[in-house]
Amino acid sequence: MNTAKSLLTAFLMVASVCTTSAVDKKQPVALEPQDPNEMVSYLFTYFNSNDPKDEQICYALSDDGYNYTPLNDGMPVIESDTIALTQCVRDPHILRGEDGKTFYMVVTDMRSSLGWSSNRGMVLLKSTDLVNWQHSTINFPTRYTKKWKNVIRVWAPETIYDRQAGKYMVFYSLRTSDPGSYDRIYYQYANKDFTDLEGEPQWLFDAGNATIDGDIVYNDADQMYHLFYKQESGRGIYQAVAKNLTDKWQMVGGNVEQTKESVEGVGVCKAIDGKSWIIMYDCYGNGHYQFCKSEDLKTFKFVQNTEMRGKFTPRHGTIIPITRAEKERLLKAFPNHKQPILSGFHADPEVLYSNKTKKYYIYSTTDGTPGWGGHDFSVFSSDNLIDWKDEGKMLDVKGDQVKWATGNAWAPCIIEKKGKYYFYFSAHNPKTNRKEIGVAVSDSPTGPFVDSGAPIITDNDRPREARGGQAIDVDVFKDPKSGKYYLYWGNGFMAGAELNDDMLSVKKETITHMTPQGGNLQTWAFREGAYVFYRKGNYYFMWSVDDTGSPNYHVCYGTSKSPLGPISIDEQNYLVIKQKPEDKIYGTAHNSVLQIPGKDEWYIVYHRINKNYVNHEPGIHREVCIDRLTFDKKGRIIPVIPTLDGPAPLK
Repeated sequence: MNTAKSLLTAFLMVASVCTTSAVDKKQPVALEPQDPNEMVSYLFTYFNSNDPKDEQICYALSDDGYNYTPLNDGMPVIESDTIALTQCVRDPHILRGEDGKTFYMVVTDMRSSLGWSSNRGMVLLKSTDLVNWQHSTINFPTRYTKKWKNVIRVWAPETIYDRQAGKYMVFYSLRTSDPGSYDRIYYQYANKDFTDLEGEPQWLFDAGNATIDGDIVYNDADQMYHLFYKQESGRGIYQAVAKNLTDKWQMVGGNVEQTKESVEGVGVCKAIDGKSWIIMYDCYGNGHYQFCKSEDLKTFKFVQNTEMRGKFTPRHGTIIPITRAEKERLLKAFPNHKQPILSGFHADPEVLYSNKTKKYYIYSTTDGTPGWGGHDFSVFSSDNLIDWKDEGKMLDVKGDQVKWATGNAWAPCIIEKKGKYYFYFSAHNPKTNRKEIGVAVSDSPTGPFVDSGAPIITDNDRPREARGGQAIDVDVFKDPKSGKYYLYWGNGFMAGAELNDDMLSVKKETITHMTPQGGNLQTWAFREGAYVFYRKGNYYFMWSVDDTGSPNYHVCYGTSKSPLGPISIDEQNYLVIKQKPEDKIYGTAHNSVLQIPGKDEWYIVYHRINKNYVNHEPGIHREVCIDRLTFDKKGRIIPVIPTLDGPAPLK
């Protein structure tokens, strides 16, 4: 997991009584069932650039509202040529309806390559699942032939529910070619089916000069509507408030944006916590989005700039919170065949094929917490190694499930034996103030798991030759030749031992010092993260070199003819995988290995550092990836080149 040097962090020491009752006498502690209607993520709707092929609706997801991963490999989720008169759309605004299950989206019907005064209308869309959308187009010059036949701009439409009128209001910036005309915000109400607009455009607001990109939210705290807009003369985002939507709006002084860059396309969203607000806007001149946070819609605090990369170059979009069920539906409908393969921050991945369920599983360290302070483990399932379903938290070491530990849930491993699943993990033991290794058992790969009641490996269970380090980064292995099971662990040293038949203890007399000898931190010296597998007569031992946040962090390997060594290293062929900075791939290490059942087909599952955090707490913002693992004719591992795509899905 991490070195002792890295762990100079103060942790809360909580007294705990270590129980020693047998596993078969304990009852499983069932985790709380996951509520499919719980708001767990944010959906970002956006378009990608001014190129006609990119003026289409795209989706991205985020668990925190600030860091987004595109869906559908960054490709559109709605093709513009199927909905728009110009075959291009921009500025998507999405709204959850008052019934909680209907969604409304409005977009600018515009091909920017024809000029900024070339659009004449909008597209209305409606959905009940965020996947399938009905649509209708409105062309203003042909629809409103008297007053609005000279319309040259219908920009950035949005929708809000008017509580007073009991209808959905669609508002947008409108401008004609008539003398003295400038962009003003107008509105109309949508019909019941959200397929058309009622009446003709009605003036809503303008700041006395070009006023565009309006976004309106209702704030329960002050019982006011807040209108955010771009004022072209001021080159920034401003605010106005009103008691009712059609009242006279009162302008509020001061800029909203927390930058001197040119900005547009403001979007404001109530956070899932129900207390704060997320404010986002497009820094269109410098190629990135900026996110801010507010507690009261009066003061705004910069959070971060979102890096635009590859096919994720979002322009003028909006976000809404979505439920767990909605998130899973979107992930299924618009899967990514890209890396990372798990959503959120996870590290130290352990991959398992279950003979019972015929599925693949990944278990991980929950990452993103200062001081590697995560206290629970997640499990994800897949049929094809690409699309992974979050099965939830399967073990929590901070609470009643694991009575001997209080936190620092790290680097798990798991093995299936006679229909049972033995899950090994390291955690902080407050009685010894050390990291120790525990084991929990379940009849299912997703749990619930029952802890054995005491550590299986303590700090005393180390070879006499071992120096420093802690009992972390455990691995479990079945020797296909003898049928015996082995456990490996260590930080700064590598130890191995044979497991007893109960899988809950090791044969102390077999504890072996296995640290590969020789080398240095720049090449293949053992640090942590041991992993063992067998192929064609050879036992392969992998490990991570150097510190988790170091640019030199990488994976090496050696081989042996025995599950307890000694380990031999080929001085010319020891590298498994290392970072690829030119592709912004950093910190590739701490891996597990998967063999497809019945085939000589292998994959390496590993973590890397999220590139947005490579220079800021890099060791705690990691994500899980997968690539093919191959061998030459002599059985040597061919160094893995980490990819941005990963392998194709299994059939």
